[in-house]
Amino acid sequence: MGEEQAAEIQEFWEMARGRAKLGRLDVVTGGSVASTLPPPAWSFGDSPRLADELLALVLAGTKRATATAVAELEATGEPTPVVGELSIVLDGAGHPRALIRTTAVDVVPFDEVTEEFAALEGEDDRTLASWRREHEKYFRRVLAAGGTEFDTALPVVCERFEVLWPKDQDR
Repeated sequence: MGEEQAAEIQEFWEMARGRAKLGRLDVVTGGSVASTLPPPAWSFGDSPRLADELLALVLAGTKRATATAVAELEATGEPTPVVGELSIVLDGAGHPRALIRTTAVDVVPFDEVTEEFAALEGEDDRTLASWRREHEKYFRRVLAAGGTEFDTALPVVCERFEVLWPKDQDR
């Protein structure tokens, strides 16, 4: 991450945490490092185009969940999401666009992801059949780079989230 992007993310965080009414206790107790440092910033998918498509679904209120293969997290050294954790979602060009909070995390085999979760992901026609078809393609693509093969028993992190503040909301 370059200095310009880091500054943009910091500016977004300062605005978003106020708009999302986070850190009100800081007024009384003084700011802490945790409240001034921005949370992790990342984008959905594995390409700028997919990042923008999925972000649009988030901003429209359609996408309220995301799935990540455990093997993908392990390959990148990323931790499993935790309930209550905040994240800044970036668009395909790396600009911060939304602040989200994780509301639920389950790890299940790929073939045990539910119809309800597939609908919450908000992608394609929101059915489990399309979820399985498209996520199998995605997981095959991203896991191949790390030498992991897709299997229907592949552990998948099913993360639900809420949008606390989208950048364009106040414009």
